[in-house]
Amino acid sequence: MTSLTRIALDPHHAAARADLADVDSLHKTLMRLTPDHTGPAPRAAAGLLFRTEPGPDPILLVQTAHAPDLTALPTSYGTARTIDLTPLMNSLTPGRTMRYRITAAPTVARSAGNPTRHPTTGKRRGKITHLTGDDAIAWWQRRAMAVGLEPVTVSSLPRPFPRARSTRSSPYFTLTQFDGVAHITDNGLLTHALKNGIGRAKSYGAGLLSLAPA
Repeated sequence: MTSLTRIALDPHHAAARADLADVDSLHKTLMRLTPDHTGPAPRAAAGLLFRTEPGPDPILLVQTAHAPDLTALPTSYGTARTIDLTPLMNSLTPGRTMRYRITAAPTVARSAGNPTRHPTTGKRRGKITHLTGDDAIAWWQRRAMAVGLEPVTVSSLPRPFPRARSTRSSPYFTLTQFDGVAHITDNGLLTHALKNGIGRAKSYGAGLLSLAPA
């Protein structure tokens, strides 16, 4: 079952403070919640997606492909509550109106000069450009439509990209939080997007799509 866990972090806990200051550390902590995974993409295999919620108190939303092992969290790390997303996913039908939220990393590959092509897909490869403002909103509208959501309203809010303290600093992305109301157009595509996330930077707190009845 796909699960969503809300963790209200203890801001005085040393491990929680360290994770909020270092996204690599946070990612490692959250991966401990999932069964052991091997292979080239352990985060994707675990179905791990997460997001820090805006507000005065540190809140983490963590999605996993299976029920998380909350005993793997450091003692007194925070207060956690897990729900099964299966009922929500089963309720997604075309025409239904939903509220949504996602913090995403809008990008586009823009070619200049003589762009190369991917050796397998044949697609043109260009420089990754980070999008903000109206360009970011247009990106979200396109991506939403592609995953079975037709946005009715869109509001956007720039979000800071979490940095890592290690010398191997995280790659830079420009994050934007999108909120609004949308109509479901394709429940199959939408369910896939809910489980797998949308866009880049999923290991850094982007891509988790949240839905609730409007």
